Amino acid sequence: MSVLEAPPSYRRLLYGLSETNTRSDLSEHHRRFGGCPLPPPHHRHRWRERFHAQIELSGLTGRGGAEFPLATKLAAVRAHRRHGVVVVNSMEGEPASQKDGTLARYAPHLVLDGAELMAALLGTSQIYVCIARDQRGAVQAYEIAARERRQWDSSSVEITICTPPAHYVAGEESALSQWIDGGRAAPAYRPDRPSIPVIRGRVALVDNAETLANVALIARHGSEWFRSVGTPDSPGTRLLSISGAVSRPGVYEVPFGPTLEAVLDHAGAPAGGLSGVLLGGYGGTWLSSDEISTPLSSNELKKIGCSVGAGVVVALERGHCGLAETARIVEWMATQSAGQCGPCVFGLPAVADDLKTIATTDVSPAIVERLWRRLLAVEGRGACRHPDGVIRLVRSALRVFSDDVEYHLANGPCPGVHRPSPMTGISERRIVQWR
Repeated sequence: MSVLEAPPSYRRLLYGLSETNTRSDLSEHHRRFGGCPLPPPHHRHRWRERFHAQIELSGLTGRGGAEFPLATKLAAVRAHRRHGVVVVNSMEGEPASQKDGTLARYAPHLVLDGAELMAALLGTSQIYVCIARDQRGAVQAYEIAARERRQWDSSSVEITICTPPAHYVAGEESALSQWIDGGRAAPAYRPDRPSIPVIRGRVALVDNAETLANVALIARHGSEWFRSVGTPDSPGTRLLSISGAVSRPGVYEVPFGPTLEAVLDHAGAPAGGLSGVLLGGYGGTWLSSDEISTPLSSNELKKIGCSVGAGVVVALERGHCGLAETARIVEWMATQSAGQCGPCVFGLPAVADDLKTIATTDVSPAIVERLWRRLLAVEGRGACRHPDGVIRLVRSALRVFSDDVEYHLANGPCPGVHRPSPMTGISERRIVQWR
């Protein structure tokens, strides 16, 4: 599909990978991308201002889910005028996401280049790389990469590999910062979001692995190069973890601009169509078969109330019950809270129970009405954004699968309730380079 193609000279995140070449050592990294363009020691102040300006001109936003402008976040950290620390967030708590794990295995040095560049910009020598402790392959990949970098040169940057608990909310930046600081891996209540985390008395710049990999590319090629693909409001590319009802699941690097429907067709969506598509992850949004014709750009997606989020795309084939799938997700999300406030401890399990009742038993309109009341009671009342993401997911499910709700009210459980769930992640072996 031509809209997803670009000349080989566009050395983006997955450049140089193939079924026969998945090496990620430092020499292969240098062959693909060249050395990391760190500033000379005697010109760092001038370089910092220029590089910060390049990041701002690039329009790069965070790739972890929030899509917050990196230059704005960076300016807030630099305004403290004291040494900070850089945290690489490669926790990837989304069960259907594999993009950060892909970077860990096949391009860890690109991520670490970005982290070192951020460290140079902040004037710090401390980098923490956080990977969930159950992701042993990714942990090992970064450990090997850090060792290679120490052996390659005499850099004064200290790279510490951290393995926080494999818990969904442990990847939230305040939770990561608290854990590194010796506390519990639970989100902090931050009414003045976005606020700046602090680790051992030092301000922390916490960025997703994909974000930092893009920083490394901008340092090499500049902001105009970065903006040469994508859209004016959403420049660059995104890594998408595509799974579900597609014949070619995998991690895809695509430019912003094409429609989600075009991307799914490229991944082998069924000819018979889809009943819905989950975009953004387990705290994301269900889209109808009509809505997937929306271009992948921040402004266009906002018009239909969603975003690319964590880059998760799950296609649901016709015949599956969207309510049952949503009930499974919410039930799991209820187990992943920090357990520190009522909306998560009591609200999410109650929402999950109502959804499960609607999907699997004979149900009355009173149950549906009760579910709507619970959504109103939970939304906006959590210490973090975890319950809000779940509520957004459920609201979108009740809208997109409204016909399923009516069917269940009239007839009881539909045949799709008993079909195997597609929510099983993606094949780690398949990496689809944006060609």
